[in-house]
Formats: sequence, structure tokens, C-alpha cells
Amino acid sequence: MNDIVNALNFNEDGLVAAIAQAHDTGEVLMLAWMNAEAVRETLATGQVCYYSRSRKKLWRKGETSGQRQKLVEMRLDCDGDALLLLVEQTGVACHTGRRSCFYTAVRDNALVELSKPEISPEALYGS
Repeated sequence: MNDIVNALNFNEDGLVAAIAQAHDTGEVLMLAWMNAEAVRETLATGQVCYYSRSRKKLWRKGETSGQRQKLVEMRLDCDGDALLLLVEQTGVACHTGRRSCFYTAVRDNALVELSKPEISPEALYGS
């Protein structure tokens, strides 16, 4: 596992970008950040763990919402400064209640909403 972590080029904050993609459909679900500890935990448990920059701690995807990500495969880009996580997504990936965080497109110089929430954030997080 140390060989994998050592192959990564973490930024000055000790983080590497991680893109989550549905392993079966290819749908891009979200972008988050991982530190070395999150990478190790993800590889050890098979459940995706990120690093929350706002909370400054590990963020185990789905720990409060139940919307978990099971790791199917981890890929490094050519520079080792980004990860592609092929995941089995349970429920929605986005905190807004949408399947993907990438639900807004730019079309004809305007923002277009591509999908509506499948579940309310209140139902996900109880707030």
C-alpha cells in the first residue's frame, strides 16, 4: 500500500484530487480530495473515504447520509496528481440530493439544470 501512496503527487496541502465515476455506467459522480490516510483507508476497507477540506478531517462517504461508495478500482493519472475512483454508488452522490454533482451545463452561454434532486438534502442529513 505504501508503494501506491508513494506514487501519488500530493499538492502543498497534502491532497490529491479524486474523481468518482460509476463503474457500470461511466457517469461522473463527483470530485473530492484525498490525503494519504484517506487513500490507505479506502484501499484497506473498500469503502471510499475522502478528506473534507472544510471540516479538516476524514470524510467517510455516506457516514451521515447512507449514500456510500464501494471502491471497484482506483486509477492514477499519468502524473500521479489525480485519482479516478470507479465506484458502486448507493443512492445519490451529491449533497443536493442529485445522482451526480455535475448537474449544471453551460449551453448557449447560459446555465442549464440537467437533473432535479432525487431526494431532499433534509431527508439525507436530517437538517
